[in-house]
Amino acid sequence: MPSKSKPLSNAALAKYEATRDLAAELLQSVREMKAGHVQVVSSPVIEARRKTGLSQSQFAALMGVSVRTLQGWEQGRKQPSGAARTLLAIASTNPKALLAVASK
Repeated sequence: MPSKSKPLSNAALAKYEATRDLAAELLQSVREMKAGHVQVVSSPVIEARRKTGLSQSQFAALMGVSVRTLQGWEQGRKQPSGAARTLLAIASTNPKALLAVASK
């Protein structure tokens, strides 16, 4: 598997993809799942959204961001800005307050 520290060039990516055995990778993944070797990943962003009871699209609209941005936060690919972090902290500690402000 390629290093996660920097993106691969197009040529390096093509070379890597040409050597992959997707069927074997999928089979290995299924074996790991059956054996119970799975790890459920959660994030503070997911927990904050769940506490509000909103879907991703509803929560993204409430936060003033796209669903894609919210998904990036939830998956840890992106980090929310200062203002968004504050709203997420409110959603996590007092979801009713955030929902009350949003409904006005």
